[in-house]
Amino acid sequence: MSAQLEIRGLSVVYRDAGEERELLQDISLDLQRGEILGLVGESGSGKSLLCRTVIGLMPSRSLTMTAGTVTLDGVAIHDTDMAGLRGRRIGMIFQNPTSHLDPVMTIGKQIAEGLRHHKRLSAVAAKAEAIGLLRQVGFPDPGRAYGSYAHEFSGGMRQRAMIAVALACDPEILIADEPTTALDVTIQAQILRLLIELRDRRGLSIILITHDLGVVAQSCDRIAVMRAGRIVEEGEKRALLADPRHPYTRQLIDSHPTMTHAGDEPAPHPHDRKPIFEIDDLRVHFPAGGGFLTPKREFQALKGVSLRVWPGETVGIVGESGSGKSTLARAILGLTRITSGQVSFEGHVLTRDPKATLKHLHHGAAMVFQDPFNALNPRLTIGETLAEVLRTQGETPAAEIETRIGELLDMVGLERSYATRRPRSMSGGQCQRAGIARALAVNPRVIIADECVAALDVTIQAQIVALFRDLIARTGLTLIFIAHDLAIVRTLCERVVVMHHGAIVEEGPSARIFARPEQAYTAALIAAVPDIDPDRPLNGGQTTLQQESAT
Repeated sequence: MSAQLEIRGLSVVYRDAGEERELLQDISLDLQRGEILGLVGESGSGKSLLCRTVIGLMPSRSLTMTAGTVTLDGVAIHDTDMAGLRGRRIGMIFQNPTSHLDPVMTIGKQIAEGLRHHKRLSAVAAKAEAIGLLRQVGFPDPGRAYGSYAHEFSGGMRQRAMIAVALACDPEILIADEPTTALDVTIQAQILRLLIELRDRRGLSIILITHDLGVVAQSCDRIAVMRAGRIVEEGEKRALLADPRHPYTRQLIDSHPTMTHAGDEPAPHPHDRKPIFEIDDLRVHFPAGGGFLTPKREFQALKGVSLRVWPGETVGIVGESGSGKSTLARAILGLTRITSGQVSFEGHVLTRDPKATLKHLHHGAAMVFQDPFNALNPRLTIGETLAEVLRTQGETPAAEIETRIGELLDMVGLERSYATRRPRSMSGGQCQRAGIARALAVNPRVIIADECVAALDVTIQAQIVALFRDLIARTGLTLIFIAHDLAIVRTLCERVVVMHHGAIVEEGPSARIFARPEQAYTAALIAAVPDIDPDRPLNGGQTTLQQESAT
């Protein structure tokens, strides 16, 4: 049986100012009709570039396809009208729907626009079909969603809207470029289940681009592994995962955090000293509209949170976006105004004596942020960034700052030569190591890591988690690790705190929480974590979807 989409010997070269680099090298790949093909590899491996080349959407004029052919149903597509083919026969959805949805046009109008252009429908017919598409992709009130804007929806619902836009022209093939990377595990499970349902209902063929083997194991039929612009291995998912031939595939599998091995959680820390953080009935409210003629309203981001963190402990705080995790972190560091309640750090009470407590916090606690690039000053070298922190802290003599910078880079596994480099010349993982070095520069007793591995490839995630383990073992550091990836939390943290809608709904030792969750919400989070066992059903996210649909 001939493939629906055939790629043969495809190569792409980057040329600029005398520089020439081959970014895709002799790639041959097939997509069968009705198949979901997982395209897996780290950032920079060429996954997205391959798919953009297929549909003629090169991200730069410096890129040229130098060899190869792409055929759709036996016809070379680069010899046809690419503008007519894109959307109508091959649709594409992107990682960040916010960047690809028009912020000043309603969701419904964006879908209807494609319907009117490609199908020549009247305005009334296009609106009716757009509402039907919104219903298909899971909007609980499609009529209302038709007249709403992208910013009015959550990340998961924006991704559903993006899928509806792509489906508007009845494409035969859908390319999904990292469609779940930035989403919570429960929302990720919903989107993956939606793609599978659309394949079954519409007969779609799908190329799913991801760096997460758990995603492809539970949603794809076949896997192709890319590295450095080449396909290094491909095959039926069960055969490939059970017997990977290429060392890089084995590395990806070994790096994937797993939920299947019980008993490997860190042992609970003895609580034989005073807590380093004491949080009592903490409430944070933000203004949420209202004005001259309407009463002012408040959004309750934290609703009476109480928590103790002991010295040397590793605490994982988990929950979906909007659960209050990051607000809690910022509040206990004095970065967000507290409405009521109490925060105590090593006996200093933030709400009673804010000036003295903030000074104590600045010397004893530090934060590592989610986006490793935006968290660093692009104008400064890594050495200059670290020197700035050391000078501000005032504990390192000026003559010893350069030596201390070298020690900090050693601690996070970066060569000392990185002191002269700027963030733009470094990878995401290297930038995150630099961010951790900056946090360590104040000699903190506590580090709060806020989704610090969410944007990284699984192999880099594994390196950062190993780095934290090493730092904790060597320095006795207290770690508060905020994440929506429960598999990582399970292997790194001895205690888990589960947050939902601004409140703690469950907490306890990792071993107990993951083996015997007491709350349905916790169980739903655990069930939604994608595993590299291809026979484990994709059954997560249903509880949250029902709650979301009900609201």
